Amino acid sequence: MNEVESAKSGPGRFPCPGCSAPLEFDPAASALVCRYCGTKTQVRREERSAEGVPELSFEEYAGGSGALQPVSEKALQVSCASCGASVQFEPPQVAGVCPFCSAKIVAQAKSADPLIAPQGVLPFGLAKVQASASVGTWLQSRWFAPNALKHVAKPDGLDGVYVPYWSFDARVVSDYAGHRGEYYYVREEVDAIENGRQVRRVQEVRKVRWYPVQGRVETPFDDLLQPATKAIDARKLSNLEPWDLPKLESYEPAYLAGFKAQRYQVELPVAFETAKQQMEPAIYHTIQRDIGGDEQQVNDVRNEYCDVTFRHLLLPVWVGAYRFQGKVFQITVNARTGEVQGERPYSVMKILLFVLFIVLVIALLRSQ
Repeated sequence: MNEVESAKSGPGRFPCPGCSAPLEFDPAASALVCRYCGTKTQVRREERSAEGVPELSFEEYAGGSGALQPVSEKALQVSCASCGASVQFEPPQVAGVCPFCSAKIVAQAKSADPLIAPQGVLPFGLAKVQASASVGTWLQSRWFAPNALKHVAKPDGLDGVYVPYWSFDARVVSDYAGHRGEYYYVREEVDAIENGRQVRRVQEVRKVRWYPVQGRVETPFDDLLQPATKAIDARKLSNLEPWDLPKLESYEPAYLAGFKAQRYQVELPVAFETAKQQMEPAIYHTIQRDIGGDEQQVNDVRNEYCDVTFRHLLLPVWVGAYRFQGKVFQITVNARTGEVQGERPYSVMKILLFVLFIVLVIALLRSQ
């Protein structure tokens, strides 16, 4: 296989060296493949460092001084008037239908807007036919689903989209004040019922003695993921995890060939505020361990977020969307593991027919 010239310095589309047709990234081959002559071209990969995909300074980019650039030199961008999602793609790929809400995209594509460029990408590892099979298996356990849902299980019912994420690393230093509770026991007379009679007996009763404490702890965080999309429900994305982040590749536009990439909808500072909320349970647990004792009360915490770095990552998802009775339903597939998450409506007609079938069976059994 040949090695394609890096799109960072080359053209935005990837011509086949054999027939000049556009190449597409093939998850099964993990390479760019020509659909016409079958030529395979290896994606150029940067040599991995011991630390993997590099991280950027949060302070620099959150303050607006970080450099912005489009995802590639020739990338196009189009926005969906129905759901507001913006997707970017490499020519000769076209926008067509919005992968998130199935609405027709009528807006004219334009050159992709500058953004905080992705640092890393997880290439698609699951081909469309495999993703369709996973959806088909998922559908088999969904009784009374409308026929419209079955279209999503067909290969043309799924779109391959790189979904944007922010990944944060941080060291959180916490000054806290609280109380440590230590158990002690006293002997007390208590009322009890024995053989139907009320009696008094002596037993040990546990008490808590509280001591004021204060201290400082440090809690590290690594690869704390925050979705940067509003087009897919955050809970659904969470259920698609885990992601094999150790397999991240340095960002290379060639991975977008044949796929779309969503532009982030959640800005970096907003995502970090959400990440802080996600950090709180771990910080609280660190403080509890430091307080010690049998019980802990945490009354005041002041956090300092140190050495904060981030990465803009693109993670691969197969997305299917369909409309049923005026509402949009989505099915998403982790394009690395095959995990399926989705919404499904119930077909009232199918339920009524099933109930009618049961009534007829019961009537036949009674008539015998």
